[in-house]
Amino acid sequence: MSAKLSGPGSTRTPGRGPVGPGLPRTARTARHHAPITATGLAVKVVLLGLVAGIAIWAAFPLVEAGKWVGLALLAATTAGLFYLYLTPRHIPAKYLVPGTLFLIAFQVFPVLYTASTAFTNFGDGHRGSKDEAIVAIQSSSVQQVPGSTEYALSVATAGDPATGALVFLVTDPATGVVSAGDADGLRRLDPADVTVGSGGKVTAADGYTVLNFGQASARSQEITDLVVPTAGGALRSSGLSRAYEGRAIRAYDAGCDCVTDSESGKRWTADEATGSFVAADGERLAQGWQVNVGLENFSRVLTDPNISGPFFGTLLWNFAFAIGSTGFTFGLGMAIALALHSPRMRGTNLYRVLLILPYAMPSFAMLLVWRDMFNTDFGLVNNLFGLGVDWFGEAWSARAAVLLVQLWLGYPYMFLVATGALQAIPKELTEATSVDGASPWQSFRAVTLPLLLVALSPLLIASFAYNFNNINAVWLTTEGGPFPADNPRNGATDLLITYTYRLAFGAQGAEFGMAAAVSIFIFAIVATVSAISFRNTRKQEEVYS
Repeated sequence: MSAKLSGPGSTRTPGRGPVGPGLPRTARTARHHAPITATGLAVKVVLLGLVAGIAIWAAFPLVEAGKWVGLALLAATTAGLFYLYLTPRHIPAKYLVPGTLFLIAFQVFPVLYTASTAFTNFGDGHRGSKDEAIVAIQSSSVQQVPGSTEYALSVATAGDPATGALVFLVTDPATGVVSAGDADGLRRLDPADVTVGSGGKVTAADGYTVLNFGQASARSQEITDLVVPTAGGALRSSGLSRAYEGRAIRAYDAGCDCVTDSESGKRWTADEATGSFVAADGERLAQGWQVNVGLENFSRVLTDPNISGPFFGTLLWNFAFAIGSTGFTFGLGMAIALALHSPRMRGTNLYRVLLILPYAMPSFAMLLVWRDMFNTDFGLVNNLFGLGVDWFGEAWSARAAVLLVQLWLGYPYMFLVATGALQAIPKELTEATSVDGASPWQSFRAVTLPLLLVALSPLLIASFAYNFNNINAVWLTTEGGPFPADNPRNGATDLLITYTYRLAFGAQGAEFGMAAAVSIFIFAIVATVSAISFRNTRKQEEVYS
């Protein structure tokens, strides 16, 4: 009986399927796990070697900073990857893990880091620790005093002369010792590695590029601002060829947790809540430290008149821009798609090629072209139509210009997707409405448009989310302007994303914590609108399915 079920010449292993005569167990395994080829083995070795190299490279700064939790996580991840790809098990995980790691690295981690930043005062003057702030305050107050040592100075970099980090190469006039100094302090150089010219100036040093007079002059402000901490005070430049060791007139006193000016006697006491040194008259030192401020940034967005007014005004325009950009481009793209979908239309291929040209051109370049076309004096729009409109000088004309540019850039995409959706609608449905006596408009409204919306609703939601944060459309045309005279931080065409960018990198100083809080508001708004829209889309699909 068993022989008949299993077939001639076969046997049955308990708990397993039929196996051919003499077929070993390893051969059965090979049916499911094909042997790796030489090329595949080489690729695996290279990729795992790359993983090991990245892990070793990342381990050194973690050890130096004492980040033992991060180091343990790095070691566990690396060991897990080696185990996963050096064993024949867990085949699905071999494909899922790389994508998951990239998702964590490029999506989850940035979101979590942004969220954590929103609860701090991180920004200009509040970037480091309290100890770093104290060192910066004392170093920046260094002044030359009578009898202070002067050094022959050569300015150098360890990289590009135009952009590399500056280094002072100084020669001690008493001992002839040459040292290299930067913001981290002085380091004595081996005499064999330096060449000293007349007057004690260093003319060459191994590992450094000594700047000539022209190169140093171009970076004179950076040279003036550079302070090199020393045991007795700090080194600062006096011109481009001399440096002096000065004395800090502001010193930190741990007993009162304050900074005192030795000349004026003024005192600034540490305020741990704001991460600043504050005087009795309310004056704050520019250099502070990073602290957790809780919900203060969110509260400022909602309650501070200097921020809440511009924020809510910008939010209204942001919705109008996103809805208008999505709605106008969809309406025009759908209308053109309907026109070219008609069987009576001739030359449709040529029209389609011409109509998608805006979509094929780089939007970055075209936005700059459109900005010039809307120029009041020599722009093509005013000259072609005989107008004298100051497009970017008034709030509503600037908003209209931005929407017109978006219409031109965005309708080809909607035209393409609407064309594909129209071709997927069965002709029998529209023909049935014609037989029932419906007009073309009634047929479109009752059949074509609902089916189009069912197919394109996810794309419309994605387009709305994209336009809600479309920084290029505004930044490359109006830069957020025009600006009111009393508020240079918020313009008439600013979106929340451009307003956030100006908060973070504006000329008045970076406020990364505040910008991160606004970013969370943006995320919450877009996520809420998208969730509601997708829910309505599912209901629509149930009706027309």
